[in-house]
Amino acid sequence: MDRTLILCWILLLCIPTGPVYSQYYLKTVPCATKEKKVTNLHFFFHGTLGGKNPTAVTVARANITSNDNSFPAPSNSIVVDNASLTIGPEPTSEIIGYAQGLEVFSGQDRTTVVVYLDFGFTKGDLNGSSIGLFSRNPATEKERELAVVGGRGKFRMAKGFALLKTFSLDNITLIVEYNVTVIHY
Repeated sequence: MDRTLILCWILLLCIPTGPVYSQYYLKTVPCATKEKKVTNLHFFFHGTLGGKNPTAVTVARANITSNDNSFPAPSNSIVVDNASLTIGPEPTSEIIGYAQGLEVFSGQDRTTVVVYLDFGFTKGDLNGSSIGLFSRNPATEKERELAVVGGRGKFRMAKGFALLKTFSLDNITLIVEYNVTVIHY
């Protein structure tokens, strides 16, 4: 019993004198004052909602017994998107990038979509750069606004907004005009 007590005291006295192998690291440096830049973008989003090569595919849906097959997706479903971004509204217009991400269809009285999309540019000065949108999109309204919440490449630390206007919509294709204002450094 005495040996156990002595060993405990020795261990307690030795613990505080042991070496420290890790520490919390924090380094704050002054921010180099760079001027903010404002970039205005104009392009068209081309979504294909059905047919042979859809760009939007429903990957999850609530297990509801009703036969909800509303267009473009039933309420309470998740759609994965990989739509092309073009210079003009024509399907043959030059592709300048892709919108990739998720759309969560929710809302009970009308279709409301929460979008998580990355708009990656593949041409010109913006090649390799992207902007991220995360916002509520009241899809049934002809004109609406989404939030730009970030970016990468030339749009690092971006914020801003996107004004959307449905250009055309039928049973298979959706074309949306985007006017985006991006504030970045």
